[in-house]
Amino acid sequence: MERDVRYKAFWAPLVLGAAMISGATAAEPIFQSPLALPAAKSSLALRAPLKALALAGKRLVTAGQRGHILYSDDGKNWTQAEVPVSSDLTALYFPSAQQGWAVGHEGVILHTADGGATWRKQLDGKAAADLLVKHYDKPSNAGDPKAQRLQQDAEMFAAQGADKPFLDVWFEDDKRGFAIGAFNLIVRTEDGGQSWTPWLDRVDNPKALHLYAIRPAGGTLFIAGEQGLVLKYDRAQRRFTSVELPYQGTLFGVTGTENMALVYGLRGNAYRSTDGGASWIKVDTGVNAGITSGMVRADGSVVLASQAGQVLVSSDNGTNFNRAKVITAAPAFAMADTGNGAIALAGIGGVRVEALK
Repeated sequence: MERDVRYKAFWAPLVLGAAMISGATAAEPIFQSPLALPAAKSSLALRAPLKALALAGKRLVTAGQRGHILYSDDGKNWTQAEVPVSSDLTALYFPSAQQGWAVGHEGVILHTADGGATWRKQLDGKAAADLLVKHYDKPSNAGDPKAQRLQQDAEMFAAQGADKPFLDVWFEDDKRGFAIGAFNLIVRTEDGGQSWTPWLDRVDNPKALHLYAIRPAGGTLFIAGEQGLVLKYDRAQRRFTSVELPYQGTLFGVTGTENMALVYGLRGNAYRSTDGGASWIKVDTGVNAGITSGMVRADGSVVLASQAGQVLVSSDNGTNFNRAKVITAAPAFAMADTGNGAIALAGIGGVRVEALK
């Protein structure tokens, strides 16, 4: 049971995400799916826990509970976006200034074409489950254990409803990208999200471990997940192959440069590779808290942030890290480089900008 709820312990909101409105009497509440309710406008949206942060050109965009997405062109004044769902959101990615994607609970995938101001739904958990069943329910599966397992997994997704979250999203350009999530959930698009193709059969993940992060690093594309799972994209085979890591704890993220990959996760653990994932060396981060976000800044420095609010900076391509002084040490779940020596951090209490020293 521990692994079945691990993603909930880290990614689930602090309050229930399901929307509820009162019925005729207090004893008979009427529940509505977050998929059916647009995100409500709230003056407190920016103060709620925020799980995602990205740059859309020079614009900051952040997302979190109840479908709240906000954007700012100066890092100080924020506007709440128009969002068609109130599902909790977990990740954002903008391959260009205008085109962006957000993912989250209830299997939601959202798209914006105006830099994060307005969003529309491209996929949800029910549609994703139906897609899986259609893709893997084939008569030719008879006698093929792997194919039958995929068919069973697809049927399980459909039977359990729209409860599987997407936990990260990444796009190579405005057309080609992946969304990944719990229990080996992964879909691919090559037309900007107009259609999605299940890729569960293209991932070396027989235990169906949760997939937490997907990012390019070290000259390739990596996925990091629970129980030390690291996967590397093989473009020739068009599949993600397993990579051996000397660590069995959950990994929350991956970042890197063209010649370096860095994965990080529980209890301050981080591992570095400079040979495309063939070998990994443990990095001494100097912290014991879970490392929840990381990035490479425009100046080449590598920055990590922890659940305890610690910010770590490396000026030698991720080999060594030093603790940066910050004004507010609050848990951070995502970060972005705002330039001029400053970074933006999203987490408990909203978004804050810190000048690294």
